[in-house]
Amino acid sequence: MSSLWTDGRVETPSRPDEVAAVRTADVVVVGAGITGLTTALLLAHAGKKVVVVEARHIGACATGNTTGKVSVLQGSKLANVAGKHGTDTLRAYVLGNTEGRDWLLRYCDEHGISAQREDDHAYAQNEKGLGTARKILAACREANLDAQWVDEADVPFPFAGGVRLREQAQIDPMPYLSSVVTELERHGGTVLQGVRATSVSGVRSVTVTLRMTTRPDDTRDEDFSITAERCVLATGIPVLDRGFFFARAEPMRSYCMAFDVPGELTRSMYISVDSPTRSVRYAPVPGGEKLIVGGAGHPVGRADDPKSAVDELARWATLHYPGAVQTHFWSAQDYHPADELPYVGPLLPKLENILVATGFDKWGMTNGVAAALALTSRILGGRMDWAQAFASWSPHELSGIPTALQMNFEVGLHLAKGWVTPVTTPAGPPGEGEGIVTGPPWNLRACSVVDGVERTVSPVCPHLGGIVEWNNIDHAWECPLHGSRFAPDGTLLEGPATRGLT
Repeated sequence: MSSLWTDGRVETPSRPDEVAAVRTADVVVVGAGITGLTTALLLAHAGKKVVVVEARHIGACATGNTTGKVSVLQGSKLANVAGKHGTDTLRAYVLGNTEGRDWLLRYCDEHGISAQREDDHAYAQNEKGLGTARKILAACREANLDAQWVDEADVPFPFAGGVRLREQAQIDPMPYLSSVVTELERHGGTVLQGVRATSVSGVRSVTVTLRMTTRPDDTRDEDFSITAERCVLATGIPVLDRGFFFARAEPMRSYCMAFDVPGELTRSMYISVDSPTRSVRYAPVPGGEKLIVGGAGHPVGRADDPKSAVDELARWATLHYPGAVQTHFWSAQDYHPADELPYVGPLLPKLENILVATGFDKWGMTNGVAAALALTSRILGGRMDWAQAFASWSPHELSGIPTALQMNFEVGLHLAKGWVTPVTTPAGPPGEGEGIVTGPPWNLRACSVVDGVERTVSPVCPHLGGIVEWNNIDHAWECPLHGSRFAPDGTLLEGPATRGLT
């Protein structure tokens, strides 16, 4: 399953001798998405020796599977931030995202990377959503954004009214990542692919332990390590449990499809603020343009039937764009922070040698670059006043305590449910494209059938012992506790787990 952006790309993992040759660095960045690579480039420009390590390949997770919207409007996000925080924090969050957007677009202009400047809309599909849309408008005005209310739009789908913010943008993220890698290496940086960071230790300097992930079973015994002054964890959620970020952010999965559509496409960007979510943009491709439709999101591992929701999304697209033919399907994962603001800064208070960036809530094109700017400033000794809205440890987190408690109560319920439910599950073999967990607690088995191949693995997530659930559209095992994901054969796809299912 390749996104429109990654389709046809060939990635070559680093060789063991290449990994073994890298022993020291000023900064090790874990994760080769927009946050990690932008951070690495900024530090390399400042003269730092930087090494980026990526478990799979460049853009493998959120960045390579995004919708590619570069917008400060961000659906209902600003209204949610305004509802939990004061004006100063809201304005700081918007300023950080504005600087992230502008830096990214300047880079694209300077390096000949295509970016389409388009208006963005957060809209209601019917009258029930108008209240949320008006809260978004109020938040925009509180944040000093020049947003307008529009009652109508030139779109073929239901539009009851919404907010428009002019001169936002959309991109294909992969040319940007490729350009950053080229420039990073030109400035002496190193990018290692197919190399998973499994642990980080040390107080003054840090030692990052690495494992090659090129074997299908992800169990290669040979380990490597790099010693550095600092480590930046720019993964979806930190792979280290210190700081309990997995308990402060909820993993969310959402889906995208690309279509060939006869006739004219919708020119601006749109995202609904009421349910079910509908996200729309166009994408230039060789020989024409494609329609991109996104939505059908759910907490990871907690959807009864993701396939039905995705099928409904496809029907919606073909209903409102007659003749649309689907060409691509993909999905992505990001983390919703308990207090609505990203976590960017030390893994633990006052521990400056390990830094994190997470909680972008599906708006990583701007938040990710803002995080890179904030992290670089922190490492180099600069100051950005807006970065207080992105702090990994801050008094503003008190507003997220009720949400965090609710999130972790649900985690406890799913932990118990996962161990008990399989006892009553019929033990028959799953059908094509299906997966089931069966057996008593002392002998649980996760069985799946994909493309006629039956596989059986342990369903116990190696992170904190949750029992995985089957995603029937992605054909993957998902942990409902903290979002770790695994291929049918148990291979680790996404953390916070650092190894696959046995």
